[in-house]
Amino acid sequence: MNTYAKYNQSAEDYLESILTISRHQEVVHRVDVAKRMQVSQAAVNKAVKLLCEKEYVYEDGKHLYLTEQGRAYAEAVFEKHCVIRDFLIAHGVSAAAAEEDACHMEHLLSNETITMMKKHL
Repeated sequence: MNTYAKYNQSAEDYLESILTISRHQEVVHRVDVAKRMQVSQAAVNKAVKLLCEKEYVYEDGKHLYLTEQGRAYAEAVFEKHCVIRDFLIAHGVSAAAAEEDACHMEHLLSNETITMMKKHL
C-alpha cells in the first residue's frame, strides 16, 4: 500500500470515528477518539492537525466538529462500511468477522463494487 493510500485510510478512520461519536454524544473530544480507535492522544493530535488542514474538521479548543465536506466524506466511508458488513453477513460471514473485514475493505473497494453489493442486499 502506498503512502497516499495509508494516509487516506488513516484519515477515513478518524473521520468515521468522529462521525460515529458525534451520533452518540453532543460533543466530541480528542480523548473519545483516542479511546474509540485505541490510539494515543498524540496520534489523535497529529491526525486532527492534518484533518483541519484539509478542512474536514475544525475545533474550538476542546471539541472536534466535522465540516460539511468532512461530514460528507465520513458519511460516504461509513455507508461503504455498512454495505460491506451487511453484504458479508448476508453471505454467511459472522457479524464479528464482517465488522472487522469491513473496516479494512471500506478503504479499498471501488464505488462500482459497492454499488453491486447494494444491489444484492
